[in-house]
Amino acid sequence: MNPRAIFFGSIGTLAETSDLQRRAYNQAFAEIKLDWHWDVELYKKLLKKSGGRSRIQDYATQNGIDVDVPSLHQRKTEIFNRSMAEKTLALRPGVSEVINYAIDAKMYLAFVTTTSKANVDALFFALDKQIQRSSFNFIGDETIVSNPKPNPEIYQIALTELGVKPKETIAIEDTEISMEAALAADIECVAFPGLIAQENNFNGAKAVTEMLSPSHFTL
Repeated sequence: MNPRAIFFGSIGTLAETSDLQRRAYNQAFAEIKLDWHWDVELYKKLLKKSGGRSRIQDYATQNGIDVDVPSLHQRKTEIFNRSMAEKTLALRPGVSEVINYAIDAKMYLAFVTTTSKANVDALFFALDKQIQRSSFNFIGDETIVSNPKPNPEIYQIALTELGVKPKETIAIEDTEISMEAALAADIECVAFPGLIAQENNFNGAKAVTEMLSPSHFTL
């Protein structure tokens, strides 16, 4: 049986952007002469907590440094969004096939991210020739939630907006912390690890895959 809805959980479930994000943080740090450099291994550890502002604040606290977190995060977002616009982003393997499958089967599609609205807009601009924003029946961002992932709030909002039940829905998430949000909402989740989340613990996932397929989306 087909589900009634497929929920893509984050930017990273559509396109591989983790290293662009990491580089954007480092450029933002360098611009204000902040002696921080997040290499790949450190960034993997920092991603265990969701939310860029929280990530910066926690790192500053750990290092005993006072920084303007909102301003720094805003600058990182600007750099990241410009990078997405300038580079040729490709959809991750199988994403296009799953979106077309959902459309043909008249399923709901949702993008249940809690990233910034600016990031969402930049992503759809960068992927404009590959997917259509209008294909999604629900698109979330940080402005509509009080609690970021792993809190399930964004999932619960999407379920309510679309009028579907958790058991009629399958989610796709690219990190362990984000998958926790789907599971907390009682939604089955296909784990689709990004490059920087290959070592995450995806226990509890319906499947763990490097390539999405319509076969993953049956109940």
